[in-house]
Order: sequence, then structure tokens, then C-alpha cells
Amino acid sequence: MPMESDQHNRVMHQAIEKTHTRDIVTDSMAMRSLFGMLAGIASMAIATSLSAETISLEIPLDCDMTRTCQIQNHFDHDSGPDFRDYTCGSLGYDGHNGVDFRLPNLEMMRQGVPVIAAASGIVRAIRDEMDDISIRKTGLNAINKREAGNSVAIDHGNGWETQYSHLRKGSIRVKPGEHVRAGQVLGLVGLSGKTEFPHLHFTVRYKGKPLDPFNGLGLDEKCGIDNPTLWSASALSLLPYRSTGILQSGFAPEAPKSESVEEGLYSARTLQASVPALAFWVEVYGPNEGDQWKLELFSPDGKTLAENRETFSRNRARWFGYVGMKRPAGNWPTGTYRGRFQLWRQSSVKPGPLIVREQSIIID
Repeated sequence: MPMESDQHNRVMHQAIEKTHTRDIVTDSMAMRSLFGMLAGIASMAIATSLSAETISLEIPLDCDMTRTCQIQNHFDHDSGPDFRDYTCGSLGYDGHNGVDFRLPNLEMMRQGVPVIAAASGIVRAIRDEMDDISIRKTGLNAINKREAGNSVAIDHGNGWETQYSHLRKGSIRVKPGEHVRAGQVLGLVGLSGKTEFPHLHFTVRYKGKPLDPFNGLGLDEKCGIDNPTLWSASALSLLPYRSTGILQSGFAPEAPKSESVEEGLYSARTLQASVPALAFWVEVYGPNEGDQWKLELFSPDGKTLAENRETFSRNRARWFGYVGMKRPAGNWPTGTYRGRFQLWRQSSVKPGPLIVREQSIIID
């Protein structure tokens, strides 16, 4: 199950209203079959029709996309009940009409991560009134069809529009009718609307139709089609496709709780020798069915204190795991303790693990 089934809204005048969970298909079965056969030709026609009026987009938030922030969900290119991102991978969920740029935890959200205009244009509408709280706590009724949360919509001309959703309450710095330049701060990443984790949902539309910024194609266009990107060259160079990765990792003086990880509570770099337990934890996005993982905890002299390993039985949007042990008799021996996480994928072309994360902490 995906972590989020966000139904993002279009902004109309000065209110943001729900528009879709996915494009409505009105073609007959015969026409859909024909369109499927001609998918390549259709994509070429789209590229040709947009080439004269295309848009060049920058990354819509000020965050290091190679180390700190991650793309949690891509745009869906499967018109059926399944999901396929632009590479035909599985990083996302059915009907997702944008790109989700995720922060690792709520503490980073509170520190403030700027959301910036991906291109110059005129602000068409905003909303800045919704609290930053997970729908796991409030329920769907609390958002009252305002799934996008606090948002900004920008008109770029020639039919192009971008929308920036789930912003932090009280952070929006622009007003309807204001001209903004590419790179200008619009607000901060938040937790408003229909979401369970702090992130920016970024939507691109051309003449009202949502498009994937990675290939300029819509929900009804198949994955794997070679079509020009809407990202600038500099932006694209910072957005390599990563089907699976680590959101964050660390140590805890107890059996770590997922909620505490999300709050950013396990950030200490040293622990006292009297702590009741020691655990190494990791939060991973996008593990696939069949992936094998291993977690290890090592003592200062290199001995293995604890080890867990398992195989994923299904695709996961997000997974949290840990390995640890209770304090031995007396106190912990002082020194540097290490944790290691490894993930193997059978389809990987490279030998060895696909992902390795090693981290250390001092006990004194």
C-alpha cells in the first residue's frame, strides 16, 4: 500500500478545488486499443505540438537532492489500476499526477525548506490556512476536499501552469496577481492537506492536462517512451532516477519507534554508557519484492552484536527497520559502535549490494 493516496487539487480563482484522481477516459474500448497500438506515434505528435511552446523547469525546492531530500513518488503512466513511473518502475502509486519531493523528517520541516518557483510567471491563486498535521491523526473529513493543502498556482503563459502543494501554514510569501521569477521563494515545505509525511507535491499542467516533468507526457501516455524532458539541463543533472534509497538512519537508546523517527528525535551523536539499549535503524523508500536486506550492529572491537536479515515479500513505498540489543551487565563498554545496512536486488547489473549505509556513534 502506498503511504499516501493524495488527490491533488486545481486552483480556481482564489480557492483550490479538487479536479481528479486520474484523467477520465471517455474513449471506447476499440479506440483505447488503437491508441495503445499507436502510442509511439502519439508521443511524437505531443512532442511536436509542444516544442514551440515548451517550458524549462528548475527544481522547485531548495534542498540537496543527492543527500537530503528524495523523490518519494513519481508521476503515474499506467492508465489502469497499476502504477508505472516514466522508467516503467514502481516508485509511486496509482493515479499520482505529479512528483513528490520528500523531506526526511518533521524536524527538517520545522527548520524550514524553501519551495521556489520552477519558472517565471504570475501567481494565479494561493491557499494558506490549513494546519500542518498528518491525516493519520485528523482523518479525511478534516481536510474537507482540500487535499492539496496550502498551495500556490503559477500561470507561466502559453497554457503552462505549475502548482506547489502541502506547503507549511503561514509560510506563503506571494499573492495572486504577483509576478514571480524562477528561483523566487514561494513558501516552505509543509504537512498540510492529504498527506502523511512532509513533502512538496509538484504538478505541471499544459492546457489543464497534468504532465510528467521528466518526459512531458500525461497519465494516458505509456511509460518508457523517449520524449523531451521539461526540466532544464541543470535541474535534470541533479535528479537521477533512484528506484530505491535511504531516507535517513541513526541510533536510538531504545527499541526505536517509527513515530519518533519521523519527528527527528534520534539525532544524538553520542550516548551515555548507561543507556538501556542500543539500536541502529534505517528508513528506506522504494524497496521491491524480492529485495534482500541485512542490518548489523558492531561493537568497538568489531564484533557483531546483533544481526537481522530478511526478504521483502512485496513492493513498499517506505520501510522502517532496526537491529539492536539491551545493555549488557553493568554499562556499555565505551568506544565507537557501528551500524550497517545492506540491500541486494537480483536484477541489479552490478555485483554486490545495491545499497550500503554505514554509520557510527560514540558511547562514553
